[in-house]
Amino acid sequence: MSRPTARVYDRLRDLVAIPEFRADPSSRPSAVISEVFTGDPLAEIPVGTADDVDVAVKRARAAQMAWAERSPEDRVAVLSRFAKEVMRNRDQLMDIIQAETGKSRASAQEEVLDCLITARHYAKTAPGLLAPKRVQGMLPGLTKAVVRRHPKGVVGVIAPWNYPLNLAATDALAALAAGNAVVIKPASLTPFCALAAADMLYRAGLPRDLFQVVPGPGGAVGGAIVESVDYLMFTGSTDTGRTLGRQCGERLIGFSAELGGKNAMIVAPGADLDEVAEVATRAFFSNSGQLCISVERVYVDQSVAAELTEKLVARVEAMSVGPGYDFDAEMGSLISSDQLETVTAHVDDAVAKGARVLAGGRPRPDLGPLFYEPTLLADVPEDATCYGEETFGPVVSIYPVASVDEAVAKANDTEYGLNSSVFAASDAEGEEIAARLRTGTVNVGEGYVAGWGSVAGPMGGMGASGVGRRHGDEGLLKYTEAQTIATQRVMHLGGPSFLPRNRWQKLLAPATDAMRFLPGR
Repeated sequence: MSRPTARVYDRLRDLVAIPEFRADPSSRPSAVISEVFTGDPLAEIPVGTADDVDVAVKRARAAQMAWAERSPEDRVAVLSRFAKEVMRNRDQLMDIIQAETGKSRASAQEEVLDCLITARHYAKTAPGLLAPKRVQGMLPGLTKAVVRRHPKGVVGVIAPWNYPLNLAATDALAALAAGNAVVIKPASLTPFCALAAADMLYRAGLPRDLFQVVPGPGGAVGGAIVESVDYLMFTGSTDTGRTLGRQCGERLIGFSAELGGKNAMIVAPGADLDEVAEVATRAFFSNSGQLCISVERVYVDQSVAAELTEKLVARVEAMSVGPGYDFDAEMGSLISSDQLETVTAHVDDAVAKGARVLAGGRPRPDLGPLFYEPTLLADVPEDATCYGEETFGPVVSIYPVASVDEAVAKANDTEYGLNSSVFAASDAEGEEIAARLRTGTVNVGEGYVAGWGSVAGPMGGMGASGVGRRHGDEGLLKYTEAQTIATQRVMHLGGPSFLPRNRWQKLLAPATDAMRFLPGR
């Protein structure tokens, strides 16, 4: 088993937005980042402070003014070159992702490909989205109204550890295309993925001060970012999202967040059960279940529940699990001892309260320090922790139901609303069921990747699963301020000079009412 060389990490570490560290690495304390598969040290990273964020934001604010003056076409040329860098460096990027997270190589490749398609999408669509738009004026022919888009300024990104490359890069790509600068705090466990994104952006021609990475603890670095930027993008837990939302509200700045989920899969009669069992290995266990949009609940019609359960158990027991920088393993490791403890506690709690383990259910220290088997549970009672709370690990519960109506009701019986999955006898039936689910994305015939990968459509959560959207038009326009410029021509709204004022006022109401017959009114 190989891993990236120390030289790679040394080069990336020099990209942190702490100038005095680059001049003198001994100038501040550092944290050790370890390879998740083995626990062996990989590299050290400097620990940033609130003062470092202050300096980074000031540099970003100064650079952003010139960046905003460049045309959208000029800005998105950087995104196109970034996409080429992603393709050119994809193997090394997967190595870094795997080393920092312990995920399988297939899950690491998902991150790389997401960076690629998102960069290309916004490179194509941003100029059109940002172009001035003519809209209906107050008085047809007399009022010209144009909507222009201005960048927010400096966007803060607080990125998570579970998808540390694409969720550091892709939200920033949309913000940069809109004319903003970005200051990012990567998760403390995975700083080098964000620095790899910075490296590719700089190579693509982005001025360095427009994308700055400040590693460090959430309380110091994350808090300072919230207190100094003009807009915040956050991916993480619902509890932290609520806290950050309150802080952004106090400052009256915009806030977008993708938060937790307790995502459901519905399997209706007539679904291809062999296909369901195959897709389920990705829907349940990509990144070892450490995915906000992965499935943790399965509601299956009781007429096919026994057959599907048998197929799922066989497929899960046949999964290959283990470390390795190749595509042999279907599932890799958890990322930390905290995650391992949470997963173990959820399974043990469910079993103690009457749940049955159908497959898995054990840590696997023989594979590495943080491995846990892909796990299927049945008969999970409502008082079990994993019944309603997000596990964020490779644990899935199966529930037979009497009808599709019951499945929909149970799938919607949660405060979360991020993602869901539907399998039915036909696409039309699946789409009909999907429209009844209260989640930001629904995948018919898939688990999560179809909705996530459709980057032209918005992606985000309802309820406690988030605020705002990434991807689609909204994923870029949220980083802008809309400005309406209305120009009154020929006659001002006080009326023509040849009419007395009182006569004009009497005509104004019926004339306004008559405009309902005009197109667009």
